[in-house]
Order: sequence, then structure tokens, then C-alpha cells
Amino acid sequence: MTRYFLTYRGVRLPLQLAEELSAEDVRNRNTYFAARYDAAGRLSEIDKCVYGEVEMTHRYTWDEASGQLAQAVIQVGEEEPQVLALLQRAGA
Repeated sequence: MTRYFLTYRGVRLPLQLAEELSAEDVRNRNTYFAARYDAAGRLSEIDKCVYGEVEMTHRYTWDEASGQLAQAVIQVGEEEPQVLALLQRAGA
């Protein structure tokens, strides 16, 4: 399922998307965030769309056992993706 948002708040991951837009609203916007969720309802993908082009992506992987965010892959434009391991495993 894809949902659309105008902006986000804060700096922590996953991004906290704000000001939900309808699919109709998106047609009249130059910039918006398209968010997709996994079967458990967790945020899994975000695309920041600007003038019809994807400018930034976030891809999230969740730890099934704890339900915590385990990894984020962030890519801005044509830059190399940044991979962030967020979950500290016991004994690691």
C-alpha cells in the first residue's frame, strides 16, 4: 500500500512522515513523499519525488524478533547508497 505525505519531522529513523496527502492532492504537488508499508504495517520504503523524479530514497529492514528497525539504506540522487546498521545484536 502506498501513502503520500507532504513532509517529515525530526531526524531519527525511520522518518516520521507528516501531513498525509490524497492521491488527488499529489497530482497538484511538485514535491511529496511516497511511502510503502510491509505486511505488518511497518514503513518499508520512502521515495521523495520532486517534479516527477525520485530525488531521495529510504529503504528500511525490520528485525522480525524484536520489531526494531535493523537497517536503513539511504540514497540521495546519484550518490552511493549509505547503509546504516541500526540494531545492535547481543554479543556483537
